[in-house]
Amino acid sequence: MENGQEAEKVIRIAGSITVDELAQALGLSVTALIGELFKNGIVATINQRLDFETAQIMIDELGMKNVRLERKNTASQIANEGRRELSKDAVERPPVVAVMGHVDHGKTTLLDNLLKKKTVATEAGGITQHISAYQLEHEGRKITFLDTPGHEAFAAIRQHGAMLTDIVVIVVAADDGVKPQTIEAIKFAQGANAKIIVAINKIDREGADIERTKAGLAEHGLMPEEWGGDIMMIPVSAKTGEGLDKLIEGILLIADVEELKADVKIPAEGLVIESHMETGKGSVVNLLVTGGELKVGEFVAAGGVYGKIRTMTDFRGKPRGKAGPSTPVTVTGFKELPSFGDRFLEYSDEKSARRAAVIAAQAQANEAASANVTSMDLLRMMNVEDNSKVFNVIVKGDVLGSVTSVVDSLKLIDTKGEVTLNVVATGVGDVTENDVYMAAGDNNTVIYGFNVNVPTNISKLAARDGVTIRNYRVIYELLDDARDSMEKLLGEEVVETEVGTMKVMGVFRVTKQELIAGGEMTSGKLMPGVYARVVRGKEVIGEAVVESVQKEKIDAKELIEKEIGGLAMKTEKKIDLVVGDKLEFFTRETRQRKLGE
Repeated sequence: MENGQEAEKVIRIAGSITVDELAQALGLSVTALIGELFKNGIVATINQRLDFETAQIMIDELGMKNVRLERKNTASQIANEGRRELSKDAVERPPVVAVMGHVDHGKTTLLDNLLKKKTVATEAGGITQHISAYQLEHEGRKITFLDTPGHEAFAAIRQHGAMLTDIVVIVVAADDGVKPQTIEAIKFAQGANAKIIVAINKIDREGADIERTKAGLAEHGLMPEEWGGDIMMIPVSAKTGEGLDKLIEGILLIADVEELKADVKIPAEGLVIESHMETGKGSVVNLLVTGGELKVGEFVAAGGVYGKIRTMTDFRGKPRGKAGPSTPVTVTGFKELPSFGDRFLEYSDEKSARRAAVIAAQAQANEAASANVTSMDLLRMMNVEDNSKVFNVIVKGDVLGSVTSVVDSLKLIDTKGEVTLNVVATGVGDVTENDVYMAAGDNNTVIYGFNVNVPTNISKLAARDGVTIRNYRVIYELLDDARDSMEKLLGEEVVETEVGTMKVMGVFRVTKQELIAGGEMTSGKLMPGVYARVVRGKEVIGEAVVESVQKEKIDAKELIEKEIGGLAMKTEKKIDLVVGDKLEFFTRETRQRKLGE
């Protein structure tokens, strides 16, 4: 070792590592590592698993600066690493375009006008709740559009949307400018290496300022072509249709420059956009084909789930027998619900598809590896006080993407470690008897439904068992409810507010229960009903309640700074008030504690 420095030690782990394995890798005894975990609030066993971030936190806590953690490539990471290399037989494919932007900036309205298909009215509060895929044809050429949610709570879905796409159209309202979700969309698009076009919308509105909007975008790295940059910015009106043809032409121009291609003479492959259960149909899954040609009757596997394509429809619900690259379709036939964002692959027979699903499920289990202790758990345990409260929730949603985003958003509620959010269970579909039975054991467990139904018999069962079910169609209303519920667990607090001070210049009566004195107000004001703290030097002598105030020997509503007057106070025990003491006046009220305060 040169210069007396220890050589750096590299530890490579995949999804997680056991306490025993980490201790061996660090050259520590298992007892020492378990002891260190215990100091940080974790009661761990030798076989308990720690995720990557927790292992890193423990190494930092131990002060091991010469140890570096690295992530191993896992089976699912390798399976999800981008698109395959194209063959010489690859053919031109339609561009996949994600439409992103701030809430209410007109993304869905713009798509409505392009597709001549009304969707806004079907969305709760006019906010897109999950990804919808559409396809239009312009002068013989197809374009696939993904309408991604605009509300901040759906950041997880929107990020997946960017990873699925070639081109991102960022919609910015000309009368509102760049907003937080606009910036978020820019980052996602750049992170996905997607080409960007900006649609400056609402140019028909009063107050629209196209140049100011461009300047705002330039501040975040999007330089307009006319200013010497490489970003196409097209003024449009989603309401009147102005500029939409230019937008489509711009998309197709970028597609030509990028020379987007895909292989069709390969087994079909693609991504799961969304999935949910429907009565009479079973699992209903939205797929985006990225390669090959998916046909009805073929066997597919996605993540740990497989099935045979039983039916296939386009985005308008019309049946179709096959779908090529860049085509969104809705299929039935999966045995269970695949996860949002999973890649799917076609297999020659059911046995091969089942085998692939089993292997993938095992790989997922190994990677998740029952990671009993995550970094969030550890940090929470390090910071939460012993008297912390636990808020248990069960989340049911209409589709997997919604459930994922609701859970992610709930976990982002900042409780400063005072309340622990515990997601007991999640699921897709209506609230069931099993959900109610699961929640019945703890009166702090709330069942949150998002865009689902609560059958009458389930409502009656919940009422009988004292289980709370709260059903929402708008995400931020659900989050507000959860925040309020967690605040109620904090209980009430007593808040004191200083209102004024007085220097005692005369003491006229002192008994066990009464004080009568006079003095000069040195700050603030004094009124009947407030509390008084008697201070001598730095010591608090006692407290009293002001019953009445006098100014020039006449009852008064208040005394203000620099005024001289008298006051009568009630006390619970005798206070030996003397000239020169200081009276500090304050109000005292009980209020519900707020999270983060």
